[in-house]
Amino acid sequence: MTEAEDSKPRSDEAWSVYDPEITSEFAVPQGIEVPDGGAEPETTSEFAVPKGLQAPQPPGAAPEASAFSPPSTYSAREAPPGFTPATGMPLVSLTKDAPWQDRMRTMLRMPVTERPAPEPVQRAEEGAPAVPRVLDLTLRIGELLLAGGEGAEDVEAAMFAVCRSYGLDRCEPTVTFTLLSISHQPSLVDDPVTASRTVRRRGTDYTRLAAVFRLVDDLTDPETHVSLEEAYRRLAEIRRNRHPYPGWALTLASGLLAGAASILVGGDLIVFVAAAIGAMLGDRLAWLAAGRGLPEFYQFTVAAMPPAAIGVAFALAHVDVLASAVITGGLFALLPGRALVAGVQDGLTGFYITASARLLEVMYFFAGIVIGVLVVLYFGVKVGGRLNPDAALNISERPVIQIVASMLVSLTFAVLLQQERSTVLWVTLNGGVAWSVYGAMHYAGRISPVASTAVAAGLVGLFGQLLSRYRFASALPYTTAAIGPLLPGSATYFGLLSIAQNQIDKGLVSLAKAASLAMAIAIGVNLGSEISRLTLRIGSAGKRRAAAKRTRGF
Repeated sequence: MTEAEDSKPRSDEAWSVYDPEITSEFAVPQGIEVPDGGAEPETTSEFAVPKGLQAPQPPGAAPEASAFSPPSTYSAREAPPGFTPATGMPLVSLTKDAPWQDRMRTMLRMPVTERPAPEPVQRAEEGAPAVPRVLDLTLRIGELLLAGGEGAEDVEAAMFAVCRSYGLDRCEPTVTFTLLSISHQPSLVDDPVTASRTVRRRGTDYTRLAAVFRLVDDLTDPETHVSLEEAYRRLAEIRRNRHPYPGWALTLASGLLAGAASILVGGDLIVFVAAAIGAMLGDRLAWLAAGRGLPEFYQFTVAAMPPAAIGVAFALAHVDVLASAVITGGLFALLPGRALVAGVQDGLTGFYITASARLLEVMYFFAGIVIGVLVVLYFGVKVGGRLNPDAALNISERPVIQIVASMLVSLTFAVLLQQERSTVLWVTLNGGVAWSVYGAMHYAGRISPVASTAVAAGLVGLFGQLLSRYRFASALPYTTAAIGPLLPGSATYFGLLSIAQNQIDKGLVSLAKAASLAMAIAIGVNLGSEISRLTLRIGSAGKRRAAAKRTRGF
């Protein structure tokens, strides 16, 4: 290479060619040996432990592993949430001795990421139960509860309890009037599994409802192991169970209910018998219509006609009896108090779609009763029957007889609801207490009937919730039949009678009073239940249900 070529700048390609003779300026020249001096052959971090110095390890310490490997105590089922909210993790105290309804309601009110880690109740089986089968069992249990008249909030709590019992914690149940759905997402990166079920048939059987509650209670009990197959077997037995009372007993109970209700509004023995016969005829006609496949609207229409016809017949025959009490007693056996209470309860607890559907169902039932009674009253007035709407102001006060009659109303109502025999006595006493409070406030204290009804219904809800907590069961069997004596039968009848006599304004006022009494019953029952939940202590003060924050309209 010449001197000119050596002074010429080298190209990038020439610089990029590897030259073994060219080394780093920090490299040790050949021929010079640097003494080792006990130093490490390679450069290490300044935080490295010097050679020969061993840091003491605690006994039983885990071997060093990667920072990204999960700890040995990690479990996917009991994994913490994916992130911590800015407000921190709330401290939730859920005592195991609290009823499962309270524990599940508390967690349903919380976001998924803030729920406490689940404590699986059921022992792990081989391979663990398949997620679709657990969701199917959950939906079948929810279907029985919703078809039996249980509130949407309690149905969601039961569905969530079943899922957590089998280790499915990231579940979201959804309940509407005719559709149940539940979604399970194992983690934030996994696809959710969703299942749904339609509720097509509804039947009133509180014995079956109590059996489902016992099954859910066993599933959530840490000392009781119920496998998935055992839960399916018990659920099939609950579905196959016969009603505790035969058909003739239900017809007889319907008649006794109407007769006792007629005594509440001033009737005597003749009125009692007439109202009972009319209600039993109406019940048989309703069964006949149901056997022909007619909708419930027409069943209520034909069931309301016989008591009204008997009352009109007494008026046409000029028999010295209180014909209005006969018709009022027949209406007591038909008024949909169960659906009304459930609808208002769903609305107060935030399930507005289900509440709207239930209240619309009540309106259709009520319209069927109105049409049936109005048709009979209209023809009775046209042919010369004299029925006096002002008789509502002359109801006699007979405290002892009325209390006994109110207890008979609750007893027969409980039979019509197919309640367990062990709950009939309690609900009968609860109905007697409700009427005693109403009578003391309205007749003796001269307080408004709406306010008196609300207070009496509140005590029904309070005592019903206390009894259900004592028995670890649903509150419906202890409250629904007890509100029977408070139903607005007389206000409904006199409103319809005024409309039939072309006194529209007076009739609408009476029907508005009946609607006010119905709302007072429903709100009172729900308020009594909520008060019991606020004040009741079982084992610990930390078991109360967390309420949802409201926006106050904005």
